[in-house]
Amino acid sequence: MVGPTTLRSCAALACWLALAACSSTRSPPESDAGANDAGANDAGSNDGGCLAAALLESLGKHDLLVGASMADSTADAGPFDVRYIYIAGGIADGPGPCQSCATNCTSNGASCDNEHGCGWWGCYQWDQLPPGQYAGYFMTAAQANTQIPMFTYYELLQSSDVQEGSAEVTAADDSAFMSRYFADFRFLLQQIGAQRAFLHLEPDFWGYAEQVNASASQIPASVASANPTDCQSQPETIAGMGRCLIAMVRKYCPNAYVGLHGSAWATRIDVSLNSDPTLDVAGEAQKLAAFLVEAGGGDADFIAVDASDRDAGYYTSIGRNTWWDVTNQTLPDFHQSFAWAKALAQGVGRPVVYWQVPLGNASQNNTPNHWQDNRVDYFFSHAAELAAANVVGMFFGAGASGQTTPESDGGNLLAKTKAYALAPQLMCTP
Repeated sequence: MVGPTTLRSCAALACWLALAACSSTRSPPESDAGANDAGANDAGSNDGGCLAAALLESLGKHDLLVGASMADSTADAGPFDVRYIYIAGGIADGPGPCQSCATNCTSNGASCDNEHGCGWWGCYQWDQLPPGQYAGYFMTAAQANTQIPMFTYYELLQSSDVQEGSAEVTAADDSAFMSRYFADFRFLLQQIGAQRAFLHLEPDFWGYAEQVNASASQIPASVASANPTDCQSQPETIAGMGRCLIAMVRKYCPNAYVGLHGSAWATRIDVSLNSDPTLDVAGEAQKLAAFLVEAGGGDADFIAVDASDRDAGYYTSIGRNTWWDVTNQTLPDFHQSFAWAKALAQGVGRPVVYWQVPLGNASQNNTPNHWQDNRVDYFFSHAAELAAANVVGMFFGAGASGQTTPESDGGNLLAKTKAYALAPQLMCTP
């Protein structure tokens, strides 16, 4: 019988694989800007005044959601609304998910038995158990703390074995590969079933796709040919791919919430680090919104965005400045990011989740696992600003190994979460 200890070790393995896989991800290309059950609504139908209300109401919530990627001990100790993990590291070799982890199951050529171990999430447990138990264990652990489990599905880059960027977009037009990809995603959805969960689809990918072509309908992808089971009517484009993934969530997980990812650098101008006061921030957000709507974002429940992949103190140590000004007097600052997020939400017609927000603690010593940042403190002390920007949740986590985590931040996130639970920021009501 697999108990909590095994879940903890499996979660650690999954986290390590995900962070290793994305250690170069969410480091956007340098800016070339001279140096953006609610799914039934039509995209853009909301006037932008209260986009978070329907999602929160369906969850029985009335205030900004707080979540994190964290160890069991942290999840057990705090009143978090959401707990997230990556589903990353590669998919099973062969035409579909394995029937057994112990026998004839490999991922990227590595055996998935416990003696060797592989990158496929379906075998992150005792190899005598049916594949997929890892997702079930995670949901059970989250639900035991009345937390909503969230899965960040980040498999296309790792499983396609291509370089990050436009090559990922090209890989989406490989019918044989995409058949395996859709089969793996379907397998995850089948583990979730009727349970309540958040599904966050392919960080970075949609941004790289927009850099290939500003119209998702003009980028080829294998969709109906690769997944006639679920998406026979979808077009063979990136627009069809996004719509297919969302439709699969609706089909297999009727109580789940799904969202695409919106990268601040997708338009080749990194709005999150912009220092030009003349930049049309809302205009950049609207370009991204149009792309995401074309890819099905208006049929989703939320859009996930990220502030940075690493702590600002880490970037300072390697000669880059990614700090946001807490006084909002000098760009880049928090007001700029929130204005972009608000315009993105209004353009898509869906609320925004700030995901994988860096955990650096300004009082720490700027060493590995203890880097400084100011986002945790600012987000909690300015929750009303987030709510006004159509933000429905703030989810914290390290975006790479060696960054500050909820377990190495000196207890800052846990203390802030406990204090916020006593005096939450009420959101608007329908």
